[in-house]
Amino acid sequence: MIFDLIKKRRSIFPVQYNNTPIAKADIEKVLESANWAPNHKCTEPWRFKVIQGEAKARLGTFMSKKYQELDPKPKAMKIKKLQENPQSASAIIAICMQRDLKESLPEWEEVAAVAMAVQNMWLLCTEMGIGSYWSSPGLIKYMDEFFTLNEGEKCLGFFYMGNFDGELPEGKRNSITLKTKWIDH
Repeated sequence: MIFDLIKKRRSIFPVQYNNTPIAKADIEKVLESANWAPNHKCTEPWRFKVIQGEAKARLGTFMSKKYQELDPKPKAMKIKKLQENPQSASAIIAICMQRDLKESLPEWEEVAAVAMAVQNMWLLCTEMGIGSYWSSPGLIKYMDEFFTLNEGEKCLGFFYMGNFDGELPEGKRNSITLKTKWIDH
């Protein structure tokens, strides 16, 4: 049931991944699930860049160097994490948004469509038993120095994917009644 799958979805972080690769066909299926997200005026603003192999190390090097360049007091632990997280993942998918150049709808609607595409990916990963995590580091605004982006395209984060051992942690949410107001008169 879809409701059970929604409740089961969790962030599984790169440090939790094992070294078992994810098949290209599975990554393609996850990407195809994104393609079916709702989007106003059928702009289909989601764009993805799949990073695997040696490109993962290049991404880690780029992010750690950029961090050291920008932070007057870089922390060794953060440098290490920026370098190692990409290496721990089987695949990293850069989540990008292609802005409608005519700006025929508000930008937030296109960002929301991309987020819905990522939710589709996350739910399918959950169903397939693949760990995943959406990371939006502050360094994301510099990704045009790493990737070639089209006019109006920007990177919104990274979707890390990896196989993992163990069980999903239990989820916890406050009651929806605390967040809902019924207006009936």
